[in-house]
Amino acid sequence: MKYSIGEFASILGVTADTLRLYEKHDIVRPMKDQHNNYRYFNDLDARNLLSSRWYRSMQIPLQDVAGLIQEAPSGRVVESIAAAGAQLEEEIRRSTLLLGKIREIHAELAQISGAFYTCSIKEVPAMYRIQQTQGNQLLQKESIRSTVQAWMELLPFTFYSFRMEKAGDACGAGEPDYSWGLALLAEDQQKLEVGLDDNVEYLEPATCISAVIVSGHEECLGPGAFRFMLDYAQAEGYRISGRISGKILFTEHTNHGSRTYLEIHIPVEKERQA
Repeated sequence: MKYSIGEFASILGVTADTLRLYEKHDIVRPMKDQHNNYRYFNDLDARNLLSSRWYRSMQIPLQDVAGLIQEAPSGRVVESIAAAGAQLEEEIRRSTLLLGKIREIHAELAQISGAFYTCSIKEVPAMYRIQQTQGNQLLQKESIRSTVQAWMELLPFTFYSFRMEKAGDACGAGEPDYSWGLALLAEDQQKLEVGLDDNVEYLEPATCISAVIVSGHEECLGPGAFRFMLDYAQAEGYRISGRISGKILFTEHTNHGSRTYLEIHIPVEKERQA
């Protein structure tokens, strides 16, 4: 029998647009009436449509489905289904990692009130970082663009971090010299199997004095922003052992303006007793 596009779609439980798409991919081949230009489908088209929908239900790409419908020995069918399963398995792995990262971020943000301008000792894990600015000015470096693009696709595993570029900046000697850039925890780099290149620097794990501060949208970072942390280090007998760093937690937007919550890390060691 032959069926109009509307009748055929209704019988098979699909839309007319789906039929047009499958026709475009040569999965179904309706006959065209030369008198009225209408398309008519037959029972063989129904078989091909149902087979293609079965393949698509396993998330096999439509272009590949078209090849399976047009010409595919049994071995190719088995290989295509196996490939679809492997692809889904990888998507589940990535989604599981993403869910874990979302829960980690949520837990971190839920504890902000307890860390707000309050110092604590924290073990900051190893990470990798790309320097993208000098101060607040973006670097126009062609060499880092492809790496930055790839790391932007890794959000929220990557995050925006800053670092003082001179050890003296921690104590307010001279003008503050800092940079911003995307960072990625070393453990996430391994889980995601991210390749590294010469544009990426390694930051070693460190014992740090940590606290959460707030910065205005247009404010520049300087020692005054975390002076209370330096005072805490001195009072508790800690020596600063590295460059100050930190990361953006999130930016709050209200009618009164925007402000950014930053987690600051100051690497320290206990002063040796004489």
